[in-house]
Amino acid sequence: MSDSADDSAALHQNGDLSGRQLGDYRLVRRLGRGGMADVYLAEQLSLRRQIALKVLKSDLAHDENYVKRFHMEARAAASLVHANIVQIHEVGRIDEVHFIAQEYVPGMNLKEWMTRRGLPEPKMAMLILRQVAAALQRAAEQGIVHRDIKPENVMLTQSGEVKVADFGLARVMGEGPGMNVTQAGVTMGTPLYMSPEQVEGKPLDPRSDIYSLGVTCYHMLAGETPFKGETALGVAVQHLNVQPPRLEKVRPDLPPGLCRIVHKMLAKSPGDRYPTARDLLKDLRALQADGFGDAWPDELHDWSPAELSALNSRSEATQRLDSLMKTEALVLKRQPQWKRYLLFGAAAAFLLGAAIAFGTREPFLLSQPATHPAAVEKKETAESQFLLASFLNTEDAWRAVMSYFPKDKKYSTAAKQQLAWLFLEQDDYARALQLFDEFAHMDGVETQYRAFGLAGRAVVLSLQGKYDQSARVLIDLVPLRDKLDSKMSRMVASVYRKNQTALNQKTSDEWEQWLQKSFPSEARPAGTT
Repeated sequence: MSDSADDSAALHQNGDLSGRQLGDYRLVRRLGRGGMADVYLAEQLSLRRQIALKVLKSDLAHDENYVKRFHMEARAAASLVHANIVQIHEVGRIDEVHFIAQEYVPGMNLKEWMTRRGLPEPKMAMLILRQVAAALQRAAEQGIVHRDIKPENVMLTQSGEVKVADFGLARVMGEGPGMNVTQAGVTMGTPLYMSPEQVEGKPLDPRSDIYSLGVTCYHMLAGETPFKGETALGVAVQHLNVQPPRLEKVRPDLPPGLCRIVHKMLAKSPGDRYPTARDLLKDLRALQADGFGDAWPDELHDWSPAELSALNSRSEATQRLDSLMKTEALVLKRQPQWKRYLLFGAAAAFLLGAAIAFGTREPFLLSQPATHPAAVEKKETAESQFLLASFLNTEDAWRAVMSYFPKDKKYSTAAKQQLAWLFLEQDDYARALQLFDEFAHMDGVETQYRAFGLAGRAVVLSLQGKYDQSARVLIDLVPLRDKLDSKMSRMVASVYRKNQTALNQKTSDEWEQWLQKSFPSEARPAGTT
């Protein structure tokens, strides 16, 4: 071995490779560390582009079986050329260092997004589910099972796309038993999202990924996974023997058709699930055509070259993720009471998932938030514009949806709702109240918008200390309370009790019945304050 190879191997053994060069790649900085590999932001010198370089840890590099699997599976994943899959560019070995060069995706994973933003709106959840399903369909066509679908491996990109990441556990169907290695804590996936057949160690096919996607979608819509426990084993056993709580009872505001789709994905027996991701996509298409969203594109893989070109935009702000994650709990504590209500559910799900998954595979390491673009580009469809705005969550991004697609009432109105929430979160009560008033005065059959406006108006007035005015608005809201989604319902419950305390009034039987129905674990006896 050459002196340079000796130096490189020694440095690999000791730690950080930042600043070093491996062939055509200059390693800029380490993005994260996992149980099996370190991931670096690197520059591919010949093409002058940024890539993510995943480097196998030196102690595993001496295990011939694991190295063989590392290279074989990476090559299999490299065959998955698809807009919704993180692309692998090269698998190689230089100076005793085994690496995978893959697409660098600036953005947040779904778990991080939920921790910071709360639960996505049903429309956005549909967009995410559809694109992950399209990625799984392509993998199935190539005979590949991912085996570790979970929120950490679902990336929301700066350009408004969804990409499935980390095929490190992926397995080509039909592999021989000799390749069934489980080094470095890679048991078979992550217990919170494992399929029953994974738990039992049975042969897997694409229906296992559909189950894991079902758990991921349940988590995305309910704010928690369907099964919880103090140990990984305790959770895994529930996948075998326990039926998940019905999603429509956890989130009564969700479309029934969407709840049925999720529970079909969560069937214990593979034969009761969707046979393929394509069948899942057909049901999603039917649900969308039934009035739930925009028109469905003719092609399953519906991201245009123009949309993909936005991925060339990269940001140095990605290195701030570690500090953001460390201060997340402090940010939560500093929030006023009403904001803690918005953040608590997602934060609790994050902490619970982290505790149960302790000792299993590390989450996807390329989980870095990107900076917001100075100007919001126009996308080809209203839904992709809405998804981009959901990721950016800026005033300009939400206004871009309304400006670029004014005739698409579903997405432009949903964008205005999100803008009202944004103003509220920023304590910009004047502008928030203006938007809520617009919704409160809407006429016609869209009573859910009027309910949203009245509820938001009551919230703002209460936050301004105008408890009497807030209470009068809540009287107008009474016949429309059941039109509120779970997020706004919780806000209204908090504001109602705050108003009653401030005005020294007793809780009415009518309101207590609604509180008991909406939040049974938090309701108090009628007539109490």
